[in-house]
Amino acid sequence: MSLNYAAALSKYPDKGILGLEEITETDNIVKQKSSELAALLRAASRIVFLTGAGISTASGIPDFRGPKGVWTLEEMGLKPDVNIDFQTARPTFTHFAITEICKMRDKSCYVVSQNVDNLHMRSGLPKEQLSEVHGNIFTEKCPSCGREFVRRKPSESIGMRKTGNLCTARKIRNIRCRGKLVDTVLDWEDPLPFDELDESERRCTEADLCVVLGTTLQIQPTGNMPLKTKRGGGKVAIVNLQKTRLDSSADLVINAKCDEVMRVVCDHMGLSVPSEPSPSPEGSDLVVIKDAFRPKPPQYRVKRVKVDDGGGVVKTEVAAGDTVSEIVKEEPQHSSDA
Repeated sequence: MSLNYAAALSKYPDKGILGLEEITETDNIVKQKSSELAALLRAASRIVFLTGAGISTASGIPDFRGPKGVWTLEEMGLKPDVNIDFQTARPTFTHFAITEICKMRDKSCYVVSQNVDNLHMRSGLPKEQLSEVHGNIFTEKCPSCGREFVRRKPSESIGMRKTGNLCTARKIRNIRCRGKLVDTVLDWEDPLPFDELDESERRCTEADLCVVLGTTLQIQPTGNMPLKTKRGGGKVAIVNLQKTRLDSSADLVINAKCDEVMRVVCDHMGLSVPSEPSPSPEGSDLVVIKDAFRPKPPQYRVKRVKVDDGGGVVKTEVAAGDTVSEIVKEEPQHSSDA
């Protein structure tokens, strides 16, 4: 859970402003503003969702800087009273709502997440529509070939350290890569992954709407990304229980719980939001990668997704070419000297 994740981080004195007061607007105001957000979403063709810990609190994962956040309580010498971990946490209504909006054919959507809990992908959001700028506690990466492996269990390390597993991707002449996999979760002052950051900034710059959900935007450079949308002529909407540093720059600010707002939004947009992602039968196509922001050939594709029932490995290979996906079974490989 976020408590264990936070405890694994290095000591760092400046965690931002903690314990900000929560503000809850009246039901009528929330409904009115939520309908305005639905109108903004309907009118927009290029949308970026920027998400933070506040969209996962409904799943039982505590936030960090709220009145009962992990770091807020840490300052008081306390710990959150929680009994849920990342593995058993379920995506919230907001996660599923974002995924449904991202499926709309008349829109090009992208998600920039500061969360490491993997709940966006577990809600059915394709990786190709997601930048996890602080990493994913379920994902390992091969430094040699760049392949990523999304596991069923969270990593036991953070800070891009070796996990003890080997890359099983096939190289030229069908030889296994066997690079030593590392976790993808950033520690304090670790550099953000360049590709994820670059794509996030490009998407925000070219978006005509940036929707901020569940974050006070204190961490940089992510906290300034909505300004790129504003400078490009787009609009910014913020949904958060606390004030954020960009409230005065936003076109719409809603002080309410994300799930409450997104339920009204989806109702106005006529979207049916499932509580579970639709399962993909073995052997079926999973992902189609399209870059609708600017016309150019797709640079990357999901080549294969491999599931191992024994070791619990879900693997995503990335390679140049057209988009094709399939599921096959594979044995995990482990390093003896990690």
